[in-house]
Amino acid sequence: MSTYTTEIDVRFRDIDAMGHVNNAVYATYLEQARTTYFRDVLDADISALATVLASLSIDFRRPVELTDGAVTVEIEIADLGTSSVTMTHDVRADDALVAEADATLVRLDPDSGEPAPIPAEHRSTIESYHGI
Repeated sequence: MSTYTTEIDVRFRDIDAMGHVNNAVYATYLEQARTTYFRDVLDADISALATVLASLSIDFRRPVELTDGAVTVEIEIADLGTSSVTMTHDVRADDALVAEADATLVRLDPDSGEPAPIPAEHRSTIESYHGI
């Protein structure tokens, strides 16, 4: 079973008046991690797929500061449905858990806008990569 991991630099623009990464930026980190997941694991450009974010929840554990330099986002698959996939994300800085998140993505039929089955090749790649 593999966990997908990617590193994201903490940028000066991510820092808010409190001196730590603004809570809204975490959603951007997660989006960036999912984008690289699609590229690296599925060999797909997420922007070319009819996929939408249906839900997102984030639990914050500790602030991230500019001096942390980078965060690591680990992605696992919590649920692989017919047209949706729920991903869990652990965000770490210096090996410390700083946030946990769940995101559900839904595949859409580009013509009707209705949920559509995840392509068989993506499903099999996800199952193989994560051992599910």
